[in-house]
Amino acid sequence: MMIHKDLTSEDWFKYSLFKQLSNVGTEVSRAIRWKNKGKPDLSKKAFYRALELLYLTIDDPKNRGACLKELTRAYEMLGDYFAGENEYNSSDDLWEKYFLPYNYAARVKALA
Repeated sequence: MMIHKDLTSEDWFKYSLFKQLSNVGTEVSRAIRWKNKGKPDLSKKAFYRALELLYLTIDDPKNRGACLKELTRAYEMLGDYFAGENEYNSSDDLWEKYFLPYNYAARVKALA
């Protein structure tokens, strides 16, 4: 089931990897904020949106090179953090720090 109903994979694939991961990071940040505000339903929705965008990023042919392993590991670790037992000992701070450079890189690239 597509959560982002107006987003096609063809449109998503036009974005750079930086922009894709920046958008994933935005949803992860929302999930964290809602969780910390005691709104688990809204947190779960943001988490599912993040997973959907990350899945599309993994599915993008241009990302099939060296970064594929990192993308699939991020998918696994996000699932573990938000819906599993947190076996990887992730934290809100870790996820914010992981996605922040992609946000910065996407903005720099957009200004270039």
